[in-house]
Amino acid sequence: MGFMLIGLGGFGIQNFSGGSSSDIGQAGDISVTAGDYARGVRNEMQNFSQRMGKAMTMEEAKQIGVPQIVLSRLFLSASLENEANRLGISVGDKTVGEQLLAIQAFRGLTGQFDRKVYADTLRQEGMTERQFEHDLRMDQARLMLQQAVTGGIKAPEAMTNLSASWLLETRNIRWQELLAKDLAAPVVAPDEATLEAWHKANADRFTAPEIRKITYVWITPEMIEEKVQIDDQALRDLYQQRIAEFVKPERRMVEKLVFQDDAAAAAAKARLDKGEVDFEGLAKERGLTLNDVDLGEVTKDQLGAAGDQVFALTQPGVTGPLPTNLGPALFSMNAILEPVNTTFEEAKPELRGEAALDRARRQIDEMRSQIDDELASGATLEDLAKDKGLELGKIDWTQSEEPAQGSIAGYPAFRSAAGQVTTQDFAELKELDDGGIFALRLDETVPPTLIPFEEARPRVTEDWIASETHRRLLALADEGKVAAMSKTMAAAATETATTAGAAPETTAPETTAPETTGTETATAEATTPVPGSDEAAVSAEADKEPWHEVASLPRDGFISGTPQALVPGAFGLKEVGDTDIVSAENRVFLVTLEAINKADLGSDQAKPVLTNVGNRIGQSLQQDLFDYYARAVQAGQGVTINQAAIDAANSRM
Repeated sequence: MGFMLIGLGGFGIQNFSGGSSSDIGQAGDISVTAGDYARGVRNEMQNFSQRMGKAMTMEEAKQIGVPQIVLSRLFLSASLENEANRLGISVGDKTVGEQLLAIQAFRGLTGQFDRKVYADTLRQEGMTERQFEHDLRMDQARLMLQQAVTGGIKAPEAMTNLSASWLLETRNIRWQELLAKDLAAPVVAPDEATLEAWHKANADRFTAPEIRKITYVWITPEMIEEKVQIDDQALRDLYQQRIAEFVKPERRMVEKLVFQDDAAAAAAKARLDKGEVDFEGLAKERGLTLNDVDLGEVTKDQLGAAGDQVFALTQPGVTGPLPTNLGPALFSMNAILEPVNTTFEEAKPELRGEAALDRARRQIDEMRSQIDDELASGATLEDLAKDKGLELGKIDWTQSEEPAQGSIAGYPAFRSAAGQVTTQDFAELKELDDGGIFALRLDETVPPTLIPFEEARPRVTEDWIASETHRRLLALADEGKVAAMSKTMAAAATETATTAGAAPETTAPETTAPETTGTETATAEATTPVPGSDEAAVSAEADKEPWHEVASLPRDGFISGTPQALVPGAFGLKEVGDTDIVSAENRVFLVTLEAINKADLGSDQAKPVLTNVGNRIGQSLQQDLFDYYARAVQAGQGVTINQAAIDAANSRM
């Protein structure tokens, strides 16, 4: 039914002032009522509220286009209902009944459909049973119409294969990171004038964030846990309620594989004893996994007649065949869990901590209404700290700062309130996620302020050096890229000449220093004396980071210790031998494409990818086709909208 969300598209829409006062418009012969519109808007607002974690107002709903979404959906449904009626498409009462019984909201305490719950739920929504059942019937009719339009659409095989080939293609690459030590000279701090200019030009990097000076009071269960009095009998009662946690009989970790008859079970056990197959292999032969046959932790009594023999095993192993209510079975015992017998005195510290926290939460709940009354009568946060025992505190809060351990700023509820409160707001009691409560007051807002140069000098210097180092590394990478591409072109020319039968040209021995790029053996080559180079150049080349080779790199893969951007950079290379620069996370890399490995669409790995790609493409084509069909239906029927009725419905909501 996802296609039902397609918009109206502007076909045949016009305003009218006539019609029923309960109708907001009409598509063909089908009317759209104000009740349908109100329910749709309310449901959308509830969905958005759940996702945002706060109630949505009608004004907020208008700003994000909720009414337009609902109108589009309602008029599209009405158009399709009208078309289904014209074509004579409908479903019987049996189908409607099955749909009705499957709706969870209409089930009672027994878990079965409850007629009273059904009627009460519809009454709350302002609907009659006849209306709701008509909507169910038409939903099915519209679905049948949609399936008739799109059911035969499948993804073209050529498109599916091309997309899957692109996804499954792998590459062999080489990569090298350029570091500050690779530069001809280290980057040092510049003069004062340069730093001051850098400070001004990059003011956003040296600007302190907005600071909100907040006064707050709070109390949490942990704060009063030690003061809570818990009598010994209450702890004993709690111990008895949770006795299953503290006293457990001996248990076994067991898997059970059931067979059709004794002969099949005995034959399987014989193969197991001979080492021809293991227990997992037997399960696989039955189309099962170990998870399918796992019983988890079981006691002797839970295994019934098989309990004695399984618990007779003193080490992991397989026993059987043994009788079960499903037939003969083999049991694999994987671990022995010793009995647990935690006495009350041993469990008492844990029980007291939990009971004290629970009692503390209840005490805080009892305080809530009193504190609300105090705030409503004009009490200040300082008054609450003095009279009600809440802890008073102040904080200079910023959005980006990491809260200190144990700080109230570590609570999401406080951060949300701190970011929204204004100096005009009255203090309001709010709840923390551990059962605590708090209230806050915004005393002052300090706007974002540029940190003076003298104070920010260390950061400015560090930032300038990092930026300049990165700039020089990019320049060095450009040189390395050109050198690598030149080397690739020379190798290609030599290979072409050799293939054509021509003798490759001989060149004089190189007299230049080694290139800045190379293979993993570059370090070894650099230690060999090179004509025309000095020992310093050779040493510098030897200190460079080596080239790293990666084979069969998938498109969605990653390379440990590198930014994720390196992989897309490698797949951005077009031809084997190409080299490019990847700059990410203030690091610089050279990456060379060594080979492109085409996907094997006949492999087991490719099958699920082909299926998923085909489904996605097919669904996209179906959605496009249904979009065109829905627009054509609406254009042919004509859609009219009563804007006055819509405005009235919005006002009521």
